[in-house]
Amino acid sequence: MSRQPFKFPEIGPHAVRPWAVRKGYADEHFLSDYRFQFPREDPDLAEVFVYTGRMSYDPGETVEFHGSTTADEWSIQIYRDGFRPEMVHEAFGLPGSFTKTSETAYMDGCDWPVLHRWEIPRDQRSGFYRVVSTCMRKDGERFVQHHFVVVRPTAQTRKGKILFMLATGTWTAYNDWGGANHYFGTWGPNKNEGSPILSLQRPWTRGMIWLPKGAARITVAPLPDMNDAPRFPSKEWGYSGGWGQYYAAAGWAQFDRHFAVWAEREGYDFDIITQTDLHYRPEILDDYSCLVTVGHDEYWSWDMRKAVEDFVERGGGFSRFGGNFLWQIRLEDDGRQQHCWKFKAPAMDPVRDDPERKHLLTASWESGGVNWPGASTVGVNGCHGMYGSWGGFAPRGSRGFTVYRPEHWAFAGTDLRYADVFGAEAGIFGYEVDGLDYTFKQGLPYPVEAPGVPDEIDILAMSPAVLFEYEHEGEGVRYYVRDSDLNGLAELAADETPVARRKFQYGSGMVVGMKRGKGEVLTAGSCEWIMGLTRSDAFTEQITRNALDRFTAD
Repeated sequence: MSRQPFKFPEIGPHAVRPWAVRKGYADEHFLSDYRFQFPREDPDLAEVFVYTGRMSYDPGETVEFHGSTTADEWSIQIYRDGFRPEMVHEAFGLPGSFTKTSETAYMDGCDWPVLHRWEIPRDQRSGFYRVVSTCMRKDGERFVQHHFVVVRPTAQTRKGKILFMLATGTWTAYNDWGGANHYFGTWGPNKNEGSPILSLQRPWTRGMIWLPKGAARITVAPLPDMNDAPRFPSKEWGYSGGWGQYYAAAGWAQFDRHFAVWAEREGYDFDIITQTDLHYRPEILDDYSCLVTVGHDEYWSWDMRKAVEDFVERGGGFSRFGGNFLWQIRLEDDGRQQHCWKFKAPAMDPVRDDPERKHLLTASWESGGVNWPGASTVGVNGCHGMYGSWGGFAPRGSRGFTVYRPEHWAFAGTDLRYADVFGAEAGIFGYEVDGLDYTFKQGLPYPVEAPGVPDEIDILAMSPAVLFEYEHEGEGVRYYVRDSDLNGLAELAADETPVARRKFQYGSGMVVGMKRGKGEVLTAGSCEWIMGLTRSDAFTEQITRNALDRFTAD
């Protein structure tokens, strides 16, 4: 098959964007197709890409960097990212080696040779290590690619009681490098669909690991005026700057890093793992009293959820400062592949008719095929929240949460009162949020009793959200999602589609507290919660501290 790259009119064969021909535009590489990233494989446009066999390693192990480059030589630099970045490894003048990339690398992996190795020192502390690969083009411009590895904690290097788990299942779902992610790409009979199978043996698309200051977020700012057309800032910014189409939807740069930098600045000791580590090594939780996840946290496996529920039952504290708990994934081939058939699952997922594995159907948690609502683990569900503060999804809605139970320990030291709104100035509510079906009694919200929704959930604060874009008439106006997700999730639900559609149409994002066994969960169900930390919202910071301090107290 032949890949059909997007063509820009009246641009020479070596140009990538109209803005790319400007003299002096340097420092970063350009995409070969705005819809997804794929190497150009043109010796006149030198580039370098690397990936690693795994996402995470123990101190003492050797990381092998598989790579391909059209440059004669290239360099690699590795540093521990965070509040105070620390360089740990550098190598320059490495010989170039080119290997052609398969057009199904997004699914099958790149299968490139090893071009460099890094032996991790045995005393290397746990963390997120950014890998910067660089080469120079003939015209003097610099090409840069970003990758990462996580160094896991060991008994000798472990610090503190907090374990920070990166949302790598969601990162993988949005990574379109090589031609596809779970949303869009060149999979399927017409080569125009997202792929249900994604390989981890490939690089990360541009913008997921590093972003410059000022990169647009998905949420809209400032608030639109009356009758303004819908705006999608990250699409506009991404296209004009050559970033991945989904750079703003997931990744270290846009979400998880904000918490890591803030927590280090605040003096919290924590270690870092990936979701794959939790899936295959659930015992890693035994050494910690507090598990933290943040940002866009959409994709989990069955084993991940079971491990966290058991952890909380035993007395652990789970602080979830993120939104969009929605899809079940399967990790296969020892974690080298991620499977998620999503809306296609009832008809196409290979486990659908397997009596031993059908509970692993990769559909939504609330679907009839899975029927394990997310509230069981995190206290809220993705299907009862979803979108706010962007495009046609409540674009003028509250950017913060309205308080309903100020007496809860989460609000200690904030002076927040009933009906106060916090976090709006920092924009902590959006772009995807989680909630529950709820009712009001004497001015207080309560969860509606439903299968899979625990009894002991306190709704502490909330704001409305929707699962469809309100479309207003206008010449040439384009809406991004419309109601496609609403219809798709309704079709997966156990209820009849019209009933489920109405059930999911309107929702909310919530801050909830929940007891479970000997442990406890605090969830702030919004992807953008972390912006309250970065933008120094005093209320968001204090609530986050309250959770971390409570769950690490002796």
